[in-house]
Amino acid sequence: MKSVVSETRGMFTKSRGINGFNNRLFTVLVWGISGCIVLFIISLLFLILQKGLPYLTWDFIIGLPSEMEEGGGIGPALFNSFYMLLISLVVAIPLGMAAGIYLAEFAPNNKLISFVRICVEGLASVPSIIFGLFGIALFVEMFQIGLTIIGGAISLAFLNLPVMTRVTEESIRAVPGELKQASFALGGTHLQTIRKALIPAALGGLVTGICLIAGRAFGESAVIILTAGVTTSGEMWDFNLFSPGETLAVHLWYVQSEAIVPDAVSISDKAAAVLLFVILLFNVLFRIPLWIKDRKNR
Repeated sequence: MKSVVSETRGMFTKSRGINGFNNRLFTVLVWGISGCIVLFIISLLFLILQKGLPYLTWDFIIGLPSEMEEGGGIGPALFNSFYMLLISLVVAIPLGMAAGIYLAEFAPNNKLISFVRICVEGLASVPSIIFGLFGIALFVEMFQIGLTIIGGAISLAFLNLPVMTRVTEESIRAVPGELKQASFALGGTHLQTIRKALIPAALGGLVTGICLIAGRAFGESAVIILTAGVTTSGEMWDFNLFSPGETLAVHLWYVQSEAIVPDAVSISDKAAAVLLFVILLFNVLFRIPLWIKDRKNR
């Protein structure tokens, strides 16, 4: 009997030793891969920022672009980027959140809704140039308004609408069901439960979704080229929705591939640094409310 117990104990100890080694090996592997990814991202950011950020000047940021002479700026293109981003977010966020909340809370569980979800997921992965072609068909050919800021902004909203819808639906579904039931038990209506319980609890996922679509819209070029053009009106603060709407990403592409200015490389380096810096700034600014909320909850 003692020999059987000793043999069993030895086998258990050996198995535990092998599992412990595998666990440590897997941990080292995961940490190593994660470290390589982080190092790659930091190296990429440093490479782009160090080429352009130290050479930025205020004149370059607010200056008008030049077609022939060196020393042009990115002012109108940068303004158009923020202007079109604002318009697209105003359209995409409310509609995307409303659609996501409907799919998560109100939509019946049938084949039609399943098909709608498949369509939304498919649209979220469609190449952006398809939305650009749709924008041409809608704004240029049907409405015949030409290449404009409003056409580019609405096309960007269409591009980001499926992503915002899916992020909202998944964020709402990830909220624990006990929280929803507690709200109902306290006498809250379905609308009050969504406003006061589900949305605040899902705020982290919603902010992540907004960061994703904001960064995608600010850095998008294919949709803008097809719907808003590759030129600006030549004015720094042009709020006319029917003006041509070249953005910073489009200007970067144009300078790098088509421009004949002598300092094209310098302009593209500085424009890339501004573009990357703004996108990083978006992620920080959008997460400030979450940090404040977490500190209040502690």
